[in-house]
Amino acid sequence: MNIYTIHNISNNIAGFILLGFPCSRENQLLFFSLLFIIYILTLLGNGAIICAVIWDQKLQTPMYILLANFSFLEICYVTTIIPNMLANFLSETKVISFSGCFLQFYFFFSLGITECFFLAIMAFDRYLAICRPLHYPTIMTIRLCTDLIISCWALGFLWFLVPIIIISQMSFCDPKIIDHFVCDPGPLLALTCTRVPKMELTCSTLSSLNLFAPFGFIMGSYALVLRAVLKVPSTVGRRKAFSTCGSHLAVVSLFYGSVMVMYVKPTSGHDSGTQKIVTLFYSVVTPFLNPMIYSLRNREMKEALKKVLGKRELES
Repeated sequence: MNIYTIHNISNNIAGFILLGFPCSRENQLLFFSLLFIIYILTLLGNGAIICAVIWDQKLQTPMYILLANFSFLEICYVTTIIPNMLANFLSETKVISFSGCFLQFYFFFSLGITECFFLAIMAFDRYLAICRPLHYPTIMTIRLCTDLIISCWALGFLWFLVPIIIISQMSFCDPKIIDHFVCDPGPLLALTCTRVPKMELTCSTLSSLNLFAPFGFIMGSYALVLRAVLKVPSTVGRRKAFSTCGSHLAVVSLFYGSVMVMYVKPTSGHDSGTQKIVTLFYSVVTPFLNPMIYSLRNREMKEALKKVLGKRELES
């Protein structure tokens, strides 16, 4: 479909057009197949971690309970965008309804915010385990772990609620074309009939707080962990301590390394190609890689996953 046809359609619809990745029909089908495979593998990988934690009594500790909840979060996160992307690849019009766009905006953003908080409490858990090992069982109880998990979900879904409601009440001018594959604040604010600097500042401030406050907490936690580890006399002890943190640090680097580029200034003039690639990386590639990162570096998780796979083979 050419750009003129898209413009004509956009002038006669109540919703928006998500351009996605404009390319030939053959490439659209190729992207569809690749994304579908990544989605299924992401569901299977994160689902396997959840099953391993549920079925293996050894893994029912705060560290692995947090990991299982994080895996569930990743499943929810990719599900907010990939099914719609798959439908978009097969669609001729690329239309998303007004309500559908803002629902996706709300859940996509809220789950991303929740992920920031989850990464922070996972760093806190590692800090307690390494820096205060004797007090760890009495501090990081199942009760505290549960309270932290509930707080993450609640904060994540309340953090951006009011700005999203306000943005949804704004007027959007034709052509209502979003040059992205997801309803994102930057492209949406760019479509408003009148610029609203206060709303742009509010979005930027809330995004910055949500990114930098947890990130600063994570870096502070790992600075204390590093100081404690360097005091360990044995090389084996230091290696073991670093191995328990390596997976989490890798995930933090992948997620924060890309997401910070996008949301500190949502209307900052990133070209659409850069926006799409960076968003694709932290919202699709990172959840796909997380199960491999956590399982390959963790002996207990690998053993539990083998048990889960063994059970499924016996059942079949």
